[in-house]
Amino acid sequence: MLTMTELAWFALVALALVLTPGPNMIYCISRTLCQGRAAGMVSLAGVALGFVVHLLGAAFGLSALLLAAPLAFTALKVAGALYLLYLAWQAVKPGGLSPFETRTLPHDPPRKLFLMGFMTNLLNPKVAMFYLSFFPQFLHPERGQVLLQSLSLGAVQITVSLAINTVIIFFAAGLAVFLNRNLTWMRVQRYVMGTVLGLLALRLLTEKRAA
Repeated sequence: MLTMTELAWFALVALALVLTPGPNMIYCISRTLCQGRAAGMVSLAGVALGFVVHLLGAAFGLSALLLAAPLAFTALKVAGALYLLYLAWQAVKPGGLSPFETRTLPHDPPRKLFLMGFMTNLLNPKVAMFYLSFFPQFLHPERGQVLLQSLSLGAVQITVSLAINTVIIFFAAGLAVFLNRNLTWMRVQRYVMGTVLGLLALRLLTEKRAA
């Protein structure tokens, strides 16, 4: 199984990605700013269910891929590293927008908020690519139980994502004011995240593969 050190490194990667603005963060923040924290938390609950669906699909899919075509599993690891480089460029390219910009949205009941959060995450390509690209970097087929390893990684990722998004929801209004008045901080944050992702990608691409 995975060691605590490996899980800690994976948690850092998950943290870097959850701090990179995407559809889930933007949806939860928008709902919080428009309808309050309760609406933001209901939306986040829907997002969490979407994570579970993505996780189960990736865990069973990666296990089947490893058994059917081990070489394809290695190729997926390389593709994941290249995807990291793509995310790094997305973080530093000109024209990035702040997810804390106020958006006008209709006031919806909890059931619709939950469903929209679920669908936003379920249809989020960033999440699907994360599971399919990043999991293989941390899996060790030689230790057996790839499915259990994948579920362990997924539990870490979901916990990190929900914890960070909960904090963001509770402080969304204050963060929105601060960040919109401090555009330099937003630029620094983007470059820091882009650098971290880029260095991780280069490490994975240059890492020697086991024969």
